[in-house]
Amino acid sequence: MKTENILVIGGTGKTGRRIVQQLETLGHNARIGSRSNSPSFDWHQPENWSEAVEGMDKIYITYQPDLAVPGALDAIEQLVKVSKRAGVKKLVLLSGKGEREAQLCEQVVIHSGLDYTIVRASWFNQNFSENFLLEPVLEGVVALPQAEANIPWVDVDDIAEVAVKALTEDKHNGQIYQLTGPRTLTFKDAVAEIAKASNRNITFVPITIQEYGAGMRAAGLPEDFAWLIEYLFTEVLGNPALAEVTGDVEKVLGRKPIDFSEYAAKTAATGIWNAPIPQTN
Repeated sequence: MKTENILVIGGTGKTGRRIVQQLETLGHNARIGSRSNSPSFDWHQPENWSEAVEGMDKIYITYQPDLAVPGALDAIEQLVKVSKRAGVKKLVLLSGKGEREAQLCEQVVIHSGLDYTIVRASWFNQNFSENFLLEPVLEGVVALPQAEANIPWVDVDDIAEVAVKALTEDKHNGQIYQLTGPRTLTFKDAVAEIAKASNRNITFVPITIQEYGAGMRAAGLPEDFAWLIEYLFTEVLGNPALAEVTGDVEKVLGRKPIDFSEYAAKTAATGIWNAPIPQTN
């Protein structure tokens, strides 16, 4: 196997850190693309991208906070130009299943002239343990809109493993993979599974998107974050395409995707759902 130099943008994030670990285990040189790494990679400092991309064979791209936000398309276009100038051979883009705006960014990568793989992921299981749904779980009350939405939750470990295959095997060139778990669950279903796995009483409360938005703003969350969450809950969860369960994880990995109940049991065993609620100043 040829050792390759691979830049993992968002290399400290949910998918990125898992990808870095797997690439290093396989013997590749993984460069973490983050603000704290050297050379640094910051989506808001394009003047520094050339240094981060220099000497890289392939790049894994995850855009923060989401490909749907204003400015993402321009950033992806510019990164493609910088990558081509640096002699990068392949791009693997993490995208969102059911996100129309994200598909505009996908087209930039598809038409870049470089080898590519698009990884469209459904909502992450880990949103309940490594993201914005952890605190409500710890508080014992999860109040969310789109209570009836059927979501084929996908595990981040599966996403990372598929991305590593895409980065290291040429047979995935030119492919668009849509990654889901093996079944759909509503928020209420997911919360019930977490409650059972962690042996806790956790209540799910259906609310309107207006109530949820007002709650985020009352809590002092930044407006751009509130906008993004509202977008995801309305445009993405409201898109019937999101509910489709695919076989792409099994197609790439040769095994069934991780089920939400398996994720819940494994995560509960870490004790994270029994931890004290994080205090904010």
